[in-house]
Amino acid sequence: MRNILVTVMMLIVVALLFTSIVNNSGTGLRANIQSKGSTANSDITALQP
Repeated sequence: MRNILVTVMMLIVVALLFTSIVNNSGTGLRANIQSKGSTANSDITALQP
């Protein structure tokens, strides 16, 4: 029973860390990746053959 409780608590901590690091609304990892991807996309489309 104790092992199950520890496992569930660890999963909750991991979920909270994921949401605070990756999904943070304006400053998270996802927003940084989207920003860099948009910049790279506009740089690539601006290239002239």
